[in-house]
Amino acid sequence: MKMTLSVIKADVGSIGGHIKPSAQLMKTVRDHIEANGTRKGLLIDSYISSTGDDIAILMTHTRGRLNEDIHRLAWNAFVAGTKVAKEQGLYGAGQDLLKDAFSGNVKGLGPSVAEMEIEERPNEPFLFFAADKTEPGAYNLPLFLGFADIMHCPGLMLSPSMAKGFRFVIMDVNYTEGDRIIELCSPEDTYDIAALLRDNSRFVVESIWSRSTGDQAVVASTQRLHNIAGKYTGKDDPVMLVRVQAQFPATGEVLSPYSIGHYAAGTMRGSHVGPMMPCKLNTTISYFDGPVVVTCAAFCVRNGKLTEPADAFDHPYWDWVRQNVSLKATEIRRQGFSGPAMLHYEELEYGGIVEKMKKLEKRFVVREAAKEPVEVGN
Repeated sequence: MKMTLSVIKADVGSIGGHIKPSAQLMKTVRDHIEANGTRKGLLIDSYISSTGDDIAILMTHTRGRLNEDIHRLAWNAFVAGTKVAKEQGLYGAGQDLLKDAFSGNVKGLGPSVAEMEIEERPNEPFLFFAADKTEPGAYNLPLFLGFADIMHCPGLMLSPSMAKGFRFVIMDVNYTEGDRIIELCSPEDTYDIAALLRDNSRFVVESIWSRSTGDQAVVASTQRLHNIAGKYTGKDDPVMLVRVQAQFPATGEVLSPYSIGHYAAGTMRGSHVGPMMPCKLNTTISYFDGPVVVTCAAFCVRNGKLTEPADAFDHPYWDWVRQNVSLKATEIRRQGFSGPAMLHYEELEYGGIVEKMKKLEKRFVVREAAKEPVEVGN
Protein backbone atom coordinates (compact mmCIF):
# COMPACT_ATOMS: atom_id res chain seq x y z
CA MET A 1 0.00 0.00 0.00
CA LYS A 2 1.34 3.43 -0.95
CA MET A 3 1.07 5.65 2.09
CA THR A 4 2.18 9.17 2.99
CA LEU A 5 3.73 10.24 6.27
CA SER A 6 3.33 13.98 6.86
CA VAL A 7 4.54 15.99 9.83
CA ILE A 8 3.83 19.72 10.15
CA LYS A 9 5.05 21.67 13.19
CA ALA A 10 4.61 25.25 14.40
CA ASP A 11 4.89 27.51 17.43
CA VAL A 12 1.50 29.19 17.92
CA GLY A 13 1.73 30.11 21.60
CA SER A 14 3.47 29.17 24.82
CA ILE A 15 3.20 29.46 28.60
CA GLY A 16 5.72 31.64 30.44
CA GLY A 17 7.71 32.69 27.38
CA HIS A 18 9.10 29.83 25.29
CA ILE A 19 8.44 26.93 27.69
CA LYS A 20 5.48 24.82 26.46
CA PRO A 21 2.03 25.05 24.82
CA SER A 22 -0.91 25.10 27.21
CA ALA A 23 -3.08 22.03 27.69
CA GLN A 24 -6.05 23.88 26.16
CA LEU A 25 -3.99 24.82 23.10
CA MET A 26 -2.88 21.19 22.62
CA LYS A 27 -6.48 19.97 23.03
CA THR A 28 -7.76 22.48 20.47
CA VAL A 29 -5.26 21.32 17.83
CA ARG A 30 -5.89 17.65 18.63
CA ASP A 31 -9.69 18.03 18.50
CA HIS A 32 -9.51 19.90 15.18
CA ILE A 33 -7.40 17.17 13.56
CA GLU A 34 -9.68 14.44 14.91
CA ALA A 35 -12.93 16.13 13.88
CA ASN A 36 -11.86 17.41 10.47
CA GLY A 37 -9.26 14.83 9.51
CA THR A 38 -9.68 11.35 10.98
CA ARG A 39 -13.48 11.30 11.33
CA LYS A 40 -14.00 12.63 7.81
CA GLY A 41 -11.67 10.05 6.25
CA LEU A 42 -9.05 12.58 5.17
CA LEU A 43 -6.50 10.95 7.48
CA ILE A 44 -5.91 7.33 8.39
CA ASP A 45 -4.26 8.21 11.68
CA SER A 46 -2.53 11.04 13.55
CA TYR A 47 -0.35 11.81 16.54
CA ILE A 48 -0.13 15.25 18.20
CA SER A 49 2.86 16.12 20.39
CA SER A 50 4.92 19.04 21.62
CA THR A 51 8.64 19.66 21.74
CA GLY A 52 9.55 22.78 23.67
CA ASP A 53 7.00 25.41 22.65
CA ASP A 54 6.18 23.79 19.28
CA ILE A 55 3.22 21.59 18.39
CA ALA A 56 3.77 18.84 15.82
CA ILE A 57 1.03 17.10 13.86
CA LEU A 58 2.07 13.70 12.49
CA MET A 59 -0.43 12.33 9.95
CA THR A 60 -0.83 9.22 7.79
CA HIS A 61 -2.91 9.33 4.61
CA THR A 62 -2.96 8.27 0.94
CA ARG A 63 -3.01 11.67 -0.77
CA GLY A 64 0.72 12.14 -1.41
CA ARG A 65 3.10 14.98 -0.60
CA LEU A 66 2.07 18.66 -0.63
CA ASN A 67 -1.60 17.76 -0.77
CA GLU A 68 -3.74 20.88 -0.39
CA ASP A 69 -6.41 19.26 1.80
CA ILE A 70 -3.86 17.79 4.22
CA HIS A 71 -1.92 21.02 4.52
CA ARG A 72 -5.10 23.08 4.92
CA LEU A 73 -6.18 20.76 7.73
CA ALA A 74 -2.93 21.39 9.63
CA TRP A 75 -2.99 25.13 8.88
CA ASN A 76 -6.56 25.49 10.14
CA ALA A 77 -5.67 23.50 13.28
CA PHE A 78 -2.88 25.99 14.00
CA VAL A 79 -5.19 28.92 13.27
CA ALA A 80 -7.72 27.50 15.75
CA GLY A 81 -4.91 27.02 18.25
CA THR A 82 -3.75 30.60 17.73
CA LYS A 83 -7.21 31.86 18.64
CA VAL A 84 -7.05 29.97 21.93
CA ALA A 85 -3.49 31.17 22.55
CA LYS A 86 -4.63 34.79 22.16
CA GLU A 87 -7.59 34.22 24.48
CA GLN A 88 -5.24 32.78 27.10
CA GLY A 89 -2.64 35.52 26.63
CA LEU A 90 0.06 33.02 25.67
CA TYR A 91 3.41 34.32 24.50
CA GLY A 92 4.06 34.35 20.75
CA ALA A 93 0.48 33.51 19.74
CA GLY A 94 0.54 32.60 16.03
CA GLN A 95 4.29 33.26 15.88
CA ASP A 96 5.08 30.75 13.12
CA LEU A 97 2.07 31.59 10.95
CA LEU A 98 3.84 34.17 8.80
CA LYS A 99 1.09 34.73 6.24
CA ASP A 100 -2.50 35.83 6.71
CA ALA A 101 -4.12 33.17 4.54
CA PHE A 102 -3.57 29.60 3.37
CA SER A 103 -2.39 29.31 -0.24
CA GLY A 104 -2.29 25.68 -1.38
CA ASN A 105 0.25 24.23 1.08
CA VAL A 106 2.07 25.45 4.18
CA LYS A 107 5.56 25.53 2.61
CA GLY A 108 6.64 29.16 2.69
CA LEU A 109 3.98 30.06 5.28
CA GLY A 110 6.09 29.42 8.39
CA PRO A 111 5.48 25.88 9.76
CA SER A 112 8.14 23.19 9.39
CA VAL A 113 7.17 20.40 6.99
CA ALA A 114 8.57 16.93 6.29
CA GLU A 115 6.72 14.37 4.14
CA MET A 116 7.51 11.12 2.40
CA GLU A 117 5.40 8.81 0.28
CA ILE A 118 6.34 5.17 0.74
CA GLU A 119 5.38 1.62 -0.15
CA GLU A 120 4.81 0.02 3.25
CA ARG A 121 7.07 -2.91 4.03
CA PRO A 122 5.55 -5.95 5.82
CA ASN A 123 6.88 -4.31 8.97
CA GLU A 124 7.49 -0.55 8.78
CA PRO A 125 9.37 1.01 11.70
CA PHE A 126 10.24 4.71 11.56
CA LEU A 127 11.46 7.51 13.81
CA PHE A 128 9.91 10.95 14.15
CA PHE A 129 12.41 13.58 15.31
CA ALA A 130 11.38 17.06 16.44
CA ALA A 131 13.85 19.75 17.51
CA ASP A 132 13.32 23.12 19.15
CA LYS A 133 15.45 26.25 19.41
CA THR A 134 17.68 25.36 16.48
CA GLU A 135 18.02 25.41 12.68
CA PRO A 136 17.42 22.69 10.03
CA GLY A 137 21.17 22.03 9.69
CA ALA A 138 21.25 20.73 13.26
CA TYR A 139 20.46 17.27 11.85
CA ASN A 140 23.43 17.34 9.45
CA LEU A 141 26.02 15.69 11.69
CA PRO A 142 23.76 12.93 13.10
CA LEU A 143 22.60 12.06 9.58
CA PHE A 144 26.14 11.95 8.22
CA LEU A 145 27.33 9.74 11.08
CA GLY A 146 24.23 7.53 11.04
CA PHE A 147 24.26 6.90 7.27
CA ALA A 148 27.89 7.30 6.15
CA ASP A 149 30.20 6.51 9.10
CA ILE A 150 30.84 2.89 10.07
CA MET A 151 31.89 3.99 13.57
CA HIS A 152 28.21 4.74 14.27
CA CYS A 153 26.64 2.59 11.53
CA PRO A 154 28.47 -0.76 11.33
CA GLY A 155 25.61 -1.99 9.15
CA LEU A 156 27.42 -0.30 6.25
CA MET A 157 29.94 -3.15 6.37
CA LEU A 158 27.82 -5.89 8.01
CA SER A 159 24.57 -5.66 6.03
CA PRO A 160 24.57 -6.62 2.31
CA SER A 161 21.45 -4.46 1.79
CA MET A 162 23.41 -1.34 2.81
CA ALA A 163 26.73 -2.18 1.13
CA LYS A 164 26.15 0.25 -1.77
CA GLY A 165 25.68 3.17 0.62
CA PHE A 166 23.23 6.04 0.38
CA ARG A 167 22.39 9.01 -1.82
CA PHE A 168 22.24 12.37 -0.02
CA VAL A 169 20.10 15.21 -1.39
CA ILE A 170 21.50 18.44 0.07
CA MET A 171 19.86 21.86 -0.26
CA ASP A 172 21.45 25.30 -0.30
CA VAL A 173 18.93 27.01 2.01
CA ASN A 174 20.44 30.47 1.47
CA TYR A 175 19.25 30.40 -2.15
CA THR A 176 15.73 31.82 -2.14
CA GLU A 177 14.79 31.76 -5.87
CA GLY A 178 13.99 28.05 -5.78
CA ASP A 179 15.20 24.69 -4.44
CA ARG A 180 18.94 24.62 -5.20
CA ILE A 181 20.07 21.06 -4.50
CA ILE A 182 22.98 18.72 -5.08
CA GLU A 183 22.95 14.90 -4.99
CA LEU A 184 26.03 13.14 -3.62
CA CYS A 185 26.59 9.45 -2.88
CA SER A 186 28.41 7.72 -0.08
CA PRO A 187 30.93 6.18 0.11
CA GLU A 188 32.64 7.70 -2.95
CA ASP A 189 31.49 11.29 -2.28
CA THR A 190 31.85 11.09 1.50
CA TYR A 191 34.46 13.86 1.75
CA ASP A 192 32.39 16.14 -0.49
CA ILE A 193 29.30 15.49 1.63
CA ALA A 194 31.27 16.38 4.76
CA ALA A 195 32.62 19.55 3.13
CA LEU A 196 29.06 20.80 2.62
CA LEU A 197 27.46 19.56 5.84
CA ARG A 198 30.03 21.33 8.02
CA ASP A 199 28.13 24.55 7.21
CA ASN A 200 24.84 23.94 9.05
CA SER A 201 23.50 27.40 8.29
CA ARG A 202 23.68 27.01 4.52
CA PHE A 203 23.74 23.37 3.40
CA VAL A 204 21.06 21.07 4.84
CA VAL A 205 20.23 17.40 4.24
CA GLU A 206 16.78 17.34 2.67
CA SER A 207 16.52 13.59 2.07
CA ILE A 208 18.51 10.34 1.97
CA TRP A 209 17.85 7.36 -0.30
CA SER A 210 19.01 3.73 -0.36
CA ARG A 211 21.30 3.01 -3.30
CA SER A 212 20.51 -0.71 -3.03
CA THR A 213 16.74 -0.42 -3.40
CA GLY A 214 16.05 3.20 -4.35
CA ASP A 215 13.76 3.59 -1.32
CA GLN A 216 13.65 6.84 0.64
CA ALA A 217 15.12 6.61 4.13
CA VAL A 218 14.98 10.21 5.40
CA VAL A 219 13.13 13.45 4.88
CA ALA A 220 13.91 16.59 6.89
CA SER A 221 12.39 20.05 6.89
CA THR A 222 14.57 22.71 5.27
CA GLN A 223 12.55 25.92 5.79
CA ARG A 224 14.39 28.94 7.20
CA LEU A 225 12.01 31.42 8.79
CA HIS A 226 14.15 34.50 8.17
CA ASN A 227 14.16 33.69 4.44
CA ILE A 228 10.35 33.76 4.54
CA ALA A 229 9.71 36.68 6.89
CA GLY A 230 12.78 38.76 6.01
CA LYS A 231 13.54 39.17 9.72
CA TYR A 232 14.00 37.09 12.85
CA THR A 233 10.77 35.47 14.06
CA GLY A 234 12.19 32.47 15.94
CA LYS A 235 14.46 29.56 15.12
CA ASP A 236 13.32 27.14 12.45
CA ASP A 237 12.82 24.14 14.78
CA PRO A 238 13.15 21.30 12.23
CA VAL A 239 11.29 18.00 12.02
CA MET A 240 12.49 14.77 10.43
CA LEU A 241 11.21 11.30 9.52
CA VAL A 242 13.65 8.37 9.34
CA ARG A 243 12.79 4.83 8.22
CA VAL A 244 14.90 2.19 9.98
CA GLN A 245 15.93 -1.50 9.81
CA ALA A 246 16.35 -3.88 6.82
CA GLN A 247 17.78 -1.82 3.91
CA PHE A 248 18.20 1.17 6.23
CA PRO A 249 20.34 1.67 9.35
CA ALA A 250 19.06 0.09 12.55
CA THR A 251 17.28 2.28 15.09
CA GLY A 252 20.31 2.21 17.37
CA GLU A 253 22.63 3.25 14.53
CA VAL A 254 20.48 6.30 13.78
CA LEU A 255 20.27 7.24 17.47
CA SER A 256 23.96 6.69 18.26
CA PRO A 257 25.25 10.12 17.06
CA TYR A 258 22.92 11.96 19.44
CA SER A 259 25.12 10.76 22.31
CA ILE A 260 27.67 13.42 21.25
CA GLY A 261 25.50 16.39 22.17
CA HIS A 262 26.94 18.22 19.17
CA TYR A 263 26.89 22.01 19.05
CA ALA A 264 24.28 23.75 16.90
CA ALA A 265 22.90 27.24 16.39
CA GLY A 266 19.94 28.40 18.45
CA THR A 267 19.07 28.65 22.15
CA MET A 268 18.53 32.15 23.56
CA ARG A 269 17.03 34.54 20.98
CA GLY A 270 18.19 32.14 18.26
CA SER A 271 21.57 33.83 18.40
CA HIS A 272 23.88 31.48 20.27
CA VAL A 273 25.60 28.10 20.00
CA GLY A 274 24.58 25.26 22.28
CA PRO A 275 24.75 21.46 22.47
CA MET A 276 21.81 19.38 21.27
CA MET A 277 20.20 17.51 24.16
CA PRO A 278 18.24 14.31 23.35
CA CYS A 279 15.13 14.63 25.53
CA LYS A 280 12.04 12.68 26.47
CA LEU A 281 8.84 13.28 24.53
CA ASN A 282 6.95 16.50 25.31
CA THR A 283 10.01 18.03 26.99
CA THR A 284 9.82 21.75 27.77
CA ILE A 285 12.37 24.53 27.22
CA SER A 286 14.29 25.92 30.18
CA TYR A 287 17.96 26.86 30.57
CA PHE A 288 18.92 29.88 28.44
CA ASP A 289 15.93 29.12 26.20
CA GLY A 290 17.42 25.73 25.59
CA PRO A 291 19.56 23.83 25.43
CA VAL A 292 18.84 22.88 21.82
CA VAL A 293 16.43 19.97 22.37
CA VAL A 294 15.49 17.02 20.19
CA THR A 295 12.87 14.34 20.85
CA CYS A 296 12.34 11.06 19.04
CA ALA A 297 9.10 9.07 18.87
CA ALA A 298 9.51 5.58 17.39
CA PHE A 299 6.55 3.98 15.60
CA CYS A 300 5.52 1.05 13.49
CA VAL A 301 2.79 1.60 10.93
CA ARG A 302 0.54 -0.91 9.16
CA ASN A 303 -1.97 0.13 6.50
CA GLY A 304 -1.50 3.67 7.73
CA LYS A 305 -2.42 2.88 11.35
CA LEU A 306 0.19 3.98 13.89
CA THR A 307 1.20 2.04 16.97
CA GLU A 308 1.57 3.96 20.19
CA PRO A 309 4.89 5.85 20.24
CA ALA A 310 7.97 4.43 21.93
CA ASP A 311 10.08 7.20 23.48
CA ALA A 312 13.52 6.56 21.98
CA PHE A 313 15.35 8.82 24.46
CA ASP A 314 13.55 7.57 27.59
CA HIS A 315 16.24 5.19 28.83
CA PRO A 316 18.79 5.44 31.68
CA TYR A 317 21.63 5.72 29.15
CA TRP A 318 20.26 9.01 27.84
CA ASP A 319 20.07 10.38 31.39
CA TRP A 320 23.88 10.12 31.44
CA VAL A 321 24.07 11.83 28.03
CA ARG A 322 21.83 14.64 29.26
CA GLN A 323 24.15 15.21 32.22
CA ASN A 324 27.13 15.53 29.88
CA VAL A 325 25.21 17.85 27.56
CA SER A 326 24.28 20.02 30.55
CA LEU A 327 27.98 20.43 31.34
CA LYS A 328 28.72 21.35 27.72
CA ALA A 329 25.89 23.90 27.74
CA THR A 330 27.13 25.49 30.95
CA GLU A 331 30.73 25.69 29.75
CA ILE A 332 29.98 27.46 26.47
CA ARG A 333 27.55 29.82 28.21
CA ARG A 334 30.32 30.92 30.57
CA GLN A 335 31.89 32.52 27.47
CA GLY A 336 28.80 34.72 27.06
CA PHE A 337 28.77 36.80 23.89
CA SER A 338 32.40 36.20 22.94
CA GLY A 339 33.68 34.28 19.93
CA PRO A 340 32.01 30.98 19.03
CA ALA A 341 29.58 31.17 21.96
CA MET A 342 27.42 33.57 19.93
CA LEU A 343 26.64 33.19 16.24
CA HIS A 344 28.71 35.04 13.68
CA TYR A 345 27.36 38.48 12.76
CA GLU A 346 26.17 37.25 9.36
CA GLU A 347 23.98 34.62 11.05
CA LEU A 348 22.63 36.74 13.90
CA GLU A 349 18.91 36.92 13.40
CA TYR A 350 17.81 39.10 16.28
CA GLY A 351 17.11 42.62 15.04
CA GLY A 352 18.60 44.66 17.89
CA ILE A 353 22.25 43.93 17.31
CA VAL A 354 21.85 44.24 13.54
CA GLU A 355 20.46 47.75 13.96
CA LYS A 356 23.15 48.56 16.51
CA MET A 357 25.89 47.54 14.07
CA LYS A 358 24.37 49.73 11.35
CA LYS A 359 24.60 52.75 13.68
CA LEU A 360 28.13 51.93 14.79
CA GLU A 361 29.25 51.50 11.19
CA LYS A 362 28.67 55.22 10.62
CA ARG A 363 30.99 56.10 13.49
CA PHE A 364 34.02 54.26 12.10
CA VAL A 365 36.78 56.45 10.61
CA VAL A 366 39.93 55.64 8.70
CA ARG A 367 42.84 57.05 10.65
CA GLU A 368 45.39 58.96 8.65
CA ALA A 369 48.66 57.11 8.52
CA ALA A 370 51.50 58.64 10.53
CA LYS A 371 54.24 60.18 8.39
CA GLU A 372 57.66 58.56 8.49
CA PRO A 373 60.32 60.79 10.11
CA VAL A 374 62.73 62.35 7.62
CA GLU A 375 66.32 61.32 8.21
CA VAL A 376 68.76 64.25 8.23
CA GLY A 377 72.30 63.51 7.03
CA ASN A 378 75.45 64.39 9.08
